[in-house]
Amino acid sequence: MSISKEQFLQDYKIAFKSRQTSLLGRKEVLTGKAKFGIFGDGKELGQVAMARACQNGDWRAGYYRDQTFMFAKELCSVKQFFSQLYAHADIDFDPSSGGRQMNAHFATRYLDHDSNWLSQLDGTNVASDISPTAGQMARSVGLAYASKYYRKHSAAQNKMFSSNGNEVCFVTIGNASTAEGVFWESLNAAGVLQIPLVIVVWDDDFGISVPNKYQMTKENISEITSGFHPSDSKPGVSIYQTKGWDYENLIQTFEQAAQNARQAHAPALIHVQECTQPQGHSTSGSHERYKDEKRLRYEQDNDCINKMRKLIVDKKIVNESTLSEDEKEWAQEVRQEQKSAWQSYREPLENQRNEAVELLHSVDSNFAESLEKKKSFSKETIHSHVRQALLLELDNQSHDSAIAEWLKSYQEQSSEIYNTHLHAPDHRSPLSIATVPAKLGDKEVDGRQVIQAYFKWLLKNDDRVFIIGEDVGKIGGVNSEFEGIQAELGEIRCGDTGIREATILGQGYGAALRGLRPIVDIQYLDYLLYCFQTLSDDVASLRYRTAGGQAAPVIIRTKGHRLEGIWHSGSPIGTIVNGIRGLQFCVPRNMVQAIGFYQTLMQGDDPALVIEVLNAYRMKEVLPENIGEYCLELGVPEVLLPGRDITLVTYGACVQVAMEAAKKLASIDIEVEVVDVQTLLPFDKYNIIGTSIEKTHSVLFLDEDVPGGASAYMMQQVLDRNNNFDILDAKPRCMSAEPHRPAYANDGDYYTKPNCDDVMEAVYLMLQERSPELFPKRIVKPSSLSI
Repeated sequence: MSISKEQFLQDYKIAFKSRQTSLLGRKEVLTGKAKFGIFGDGKELGQVAMARACQNGDWRAGYYRDQTFMFAKELCSVKQFFSQLYAHADIDFDPSSGGRQMNAHFATRYLDHDSNWLSQLDGTNVASDISPTAGQMARSVGLAYASKYYRKHSAAQNKMFSSNGNEVCFVTIGNASTAEGVFWESLNAAGVLQIPLVIVVWDDDFGISVPNKYQMTKENISEITSGFHPSDSKPGVSIYQTKGWDYENLIQTFEQAAQNARQAHAPALIHVQECTQPQGHSTSGSHERYKDEKRLRYEQDNDCINKMRKLIVDKKIVNESTLSEDEKEWAQEVRQEQKSAWQSYREPLENQRNEAVELLHSVDSNFAESLEKKKSFSKETIHSHVRQALLLELDNQSHDSAIAEWLKSYQEQSSEIYNTHLHAPDHRSPLSIATVPAKLGDKEVDGRQVIQAYFKWLLKNDDRVFIIGEDVGKIGGVNSEFEGIQAELGEIRCGDTGIREATILGQGYGAALRGLRPIVDIQYLDYLLYCFQTLSDDVASLRYRTAGGQAAPVIIRTKGHRLEGIWHSGSPIGTIVNGIRGLQFCVPRNMVQAIGFYQTLMQGDDPALVIEVLNAYRMKEVLPENIGEYCLELGVPEVLLPGRDITLVTYGACVQVAMEAAKKLASIDIEVEVVDVQTLLPFDKYNIIGTSIEKTHSVLFLDEDVPGGASAYMMQQVLDRNNNFDILDAKPRCMSAEPHRPAYANDGDYYTKPNCDDVMEAVYLMLQERSPELFPKRIVKPSSLSI
């Protein structure tokens, strides 16, 4: 393989400027101009090689070391790099995150300003980086799997997203993070699926301060993964080894691995050894604390910039004198870009500070002078000074009004910068979809058949949709809800996976980044915890952390609630609802309700979680005749049973418990108004529960989560967010399960989770407390589940 002199010099220029950026970036942090810095020094040559192998339409999924790749592909300028370091909250300066992510967390924008999808074939695409340093592995499986899907299912071809599945995903990871379980799960999934995934391991022998001997067996990831290498009879994952300072071999290795992945959809792992870490892990500390003199000399001797410089001079590509002059010029270019980034960041802040000082001078010179003297300041500094002046010092009503107006405007502007883009805008949001009522006929079927009928219709009518999960393919799901679908539509549309929840989600999530509409099946609710890190840290925050630049409308479906036993019957809803803000979260009580939510979610660009009631697959329901049209508005509770005495708020499997209790209480003239919240995110956007409480003046929140879980969340939403406390004339109560997992069998369920008797007693006690003359003592021992 021949490398031209022009390529040598161009790649060295990129690598050298990247190193200068790292060195200068560290200084900017240590002098107080930026909060934190993390850089890609020591990995520059491997990244220019990766950039050479990367083509239009390809993807990168990584973490915070890949700045040189971004510079090489012209996906990020030096000025933009420094703008992100300074947290410049403007996407024109930090297109990766609009100031929301710490530096070196990159992304490309494939949504325009109106959240419409752009072509992904015009350049290289970067899935938004995350700091959990192996978290990118899960989504990389899906990014590569999408190429396989597009190639195998030609009807899904779309000129915006794929060219016959020729796109490769490069995922980068530090050597220490290969000790994480999700790395191994992703490596195995890539080998099983045979997808165009190139895993790149930057190996500098340390994970922060901890050397490889504590990270992995044999201290060598390519050695211990050698069993994944393809054999004569079985495919696998091709394993490559190269050195981080060996420019020519790096170019050859990346080209070979990428070409094989692109043509044959064969995954690869490139172990880039003998990388260095010239400035240590980050600005949080010095590597001299954990590296001895011998190691520090080794890093200097094996520094890839020094090695390539020597190679260029030895090959007489350019003489040393000329190269030195070029380096001075390149270093000056970096300095100018840094200065320009700082000026662009500071100028609007200085204008805002001057405006605030002028306003404060007219009312309180002390606050004005304090702000005026600040040499280092931010939006926080400005905002805080004015707020405190209004609260602590001002007594002139006219001045108070002027300050208040300024503060209101400043808060609105700041909120737009930092508190937007959690969900899709209205025209791309499932929240904008209105209910289309179900047309119910007279045909009763099992709940599983309702789900089956909807998903079969969906797959036939939308080639972007596929369903994956454990046992969903050949046998049609453990509850038979997919029975016959794979046989009719094929494995690529409804396929089995291994027992690997983290990458089941990742497979769907990455594919959703590429314009597909996957539905991933997590077999039981407690298994969701296996993939919760990706769900919470990555999927839920994607649109927010890219300031509206990326979206991934994956739908996660799972089944849970009141199955008996410690496993598969927990309901950790509080954990879930507090960790997935950014998703829509539906908790249907039956399967007709579930398919109404699915149809709504499919019409928007937000990711979503749907938990179906596990015991409802065999219950009889009336099959809607307008599947494909019928949908349910999100965030709208349903009053299932009207009543005058108390409002009972619940969802999912507890709806049946609530309804049974309410009907029995009616025999002693107690009317319970039962409200099914239907969705937890969003929650009661029209204050329907508040309207119910206005009538009953008391409320009980029922859930089978642990105490303080989802019941407490519902109470906060109703009483705090919707401001319904003043209409109560009795203490609001929560009823939940015991703080341990449920014991096995009917008795275990009865004494662990709220049951009909518990609910009846709780309601009676609440009414007795309010009107003791009407409700004499009848209860011998109140249930421990009643709060």
